[in-house]
Amino acid sequence: MTRVLNGTPRTARPAAAMVLWLALGGCASLQPESTTPAPEKPPPQVELTIAAPAKLKALLETHLDLSRLSVVAPGESVSESELRRLEAATPAQARALLATEGFMDPEVTVVREASAPGSVPKVRVQVSAGAQSRVERVDLNVQGELAEAESRGDANATAAIAAWRKAWRLGTGKPFTNNEWRDAKSGALAQLHAAGYLGATWSGTSAQVDADLSRVRLVAVADSGPLFRTGALAVEGLALHEEHSVRNLADFAPGEPATETLLLDFQERLQQANLFDRVSVTLDPDPAGAAAATVHIRVRELPLQQATAGIGISANTGPRVSLDHLNRRAFGERAILRNKIELGRLRQAWEGELSSHTQPGLYRNLIGGAAERLESDTDRVTSLRMRLGRSYDTQKIDRLWFVEVERALTRPLIATTAVVDSATTAATLNFHGIWRNVDNIVLPTVGHSLALQSGVGQVRSDSGSGPFARLHGRIQYWQPLGGGWHGQARVEVGQVFARDGVNVPESQRFRAGGDGSVRGYAYRSLTPQVGGVDVGGKVLLTASAEVARPISPRLPSVWWAAFIDAGRAAPTWGDWSAAWGAGVGLRIRSPIGPLRLDIAYGEEIKQFRLHLSVGVVF
Repeated sequence: MTRVLNGTPRTARPAAAMVLWLALGGCASLQPESTTPAPEKPPPQVELTIAAPAKLKALLETHLDLSRLSVVAPGESVSESELRRLEAATPAQARALLATEGFMDPEVTVVREASAPGSVPKVRVQVSAGAQSRVERVDLNVQGELAEAESRGDANATAAIAAWRKAWRLGTGKPFTNNEWRDAKSGALAQLHAAGYLGATWSGTSAQVDADLSRVRLVAVADSGPLFRTGALAVEGLALHEEHSVRNLADFAPGEPATETLLLDFQERLQQANLFDRVSVTLDPDPAGAAAATVHIRVRELPLQQATAGIGISANTGPRVSLDHLNRRAFGERAILRNKIELGRLRQAWEGELSSHTQPGLYRNLIGGAAERLESDTDRVTSLRMRLGRSYDTQKIDRLWFVEVERALTRPLIATTAVVDSATTAATLNFHGIWRNVDNIVLPTVGHSLALQSGVGQVRSDSGSGPFARLHGRIQYWQPLGGGWHGQARVEVGQVFARDGVNVPESQRFRAGGDGSVRGYAYRSLTPQVGGVDVGGKVLLTASAEVARPISPRLPSVWWAAFIDAGRAAPTWGDWSAAWGAGVGLRIRSPIGPLRLDIAYGEEIKQFRLHLSVGVVF
């Protein structure tokens, strides 16, 4: 026996009706509580028993006409002839319902059971569902402009069709249900739309069922319609800034295929430009203009100037207050001026940067400076830096090239003759890059990232001058482990290259310990000592592994974690040995990133230490 089920999805009810329903429901909720007792639920007109597997039983209880007899209004009743009619219609109705779940040849019997005279009739529906049909074959084809491009040998069209077929959700061997069939078709059309074929529709779909063998053959033919390409950019909402600040962020020329990825990346760049509070990027869907579709950009600008004050505490540097000021139109030019002052017990700092709005090619030019005073248990490092550079920032890649001049003074805080005040001046040429491929840049759970810093320069110092180079890398990895568990790992390695006797600036050396390094130890404490005074190491290696999961399904944003860290900084690799730390903690997944509260045991110092941090450092 072979049946063909028409696969064309029904049009959803208008969204306006749902909005009106919600609005009326909301208004009703504001009425005074009624003192009138709720009317009693009318007695059922039939006592119905359905013998079927749980999922199918729920389906039949919801949709069978016999099940609806319990909602007959008070005072009304169902006649014996009407009840007999419903009983006779139930097998066919049940089979139609079960077919939507892939059970194409079930056995359904309806039996009137004995009941006392005058009592509610008892009806039993017995279901033997049989085997659920599975997909035996899927024929997916496309016609229209996409198929024509593939026939001409267009590599992009060939790749798009291959990816479209590969992403089909209801594949061979999977159980067939109407819902899965509908969702697979919706997802396939959505993928064509995302590839730039916004007018794609189904020219024909069918599910051919062999009920005797419980097999289904799916046939679907899509008409791609025209490929939409980008045309003019229409910008709305600008008052403080010029259109150049928007157009430069597009980073595509007219005539590019208007894929979903291209438009979403553009929208994300606008959101990250720190110029706009709200952004929307849409494409004119008129097929007549598909060859040069207008890209509509609507923005709402952020205030020209913004100041933020903060109070915080860190396990690394202690309590602090901060003030951050931003001018998004510095000196009346297309430039952003940012100044930040931080005052804390262990760290006092100023950072300033003047950067252009994004230029063609997604580049920004910048000039910046910083002054910092950082104190540890044994020394104090004061530094002043000036830099000139160029950056390239996207969702997945950040790159920064810059030249920097730095003056640093290191002063021991304990009396010793082994270490004296040291002043250095260094000029360096640097490259910093971050490559990330994660599901969420704020709260990653799957993916990886790589951060690389490199620099070469010359240092001048009374205690030793000469050239030096510096390399530092940080790899991070996130992976779901199943059962609600998530894993995270990190490896960090660095080295300074210089001749013996060259006094490399302390800020260019390495120290380990604290949040984001080796928990269970004080900030920057895992480093070489000379005469009891901490000094930066020339080599660094740290690693971390962590598992975490939500503490309860009712609190999906609160996770508990267990971790182990290891590493230190050392003068040479021959002097390096791992300091171990391990512990447990809480993670609160907030819109600004994970809030971490950890308690860690430092194996080397035999002590517990509390750590608190916010956000993800790439």
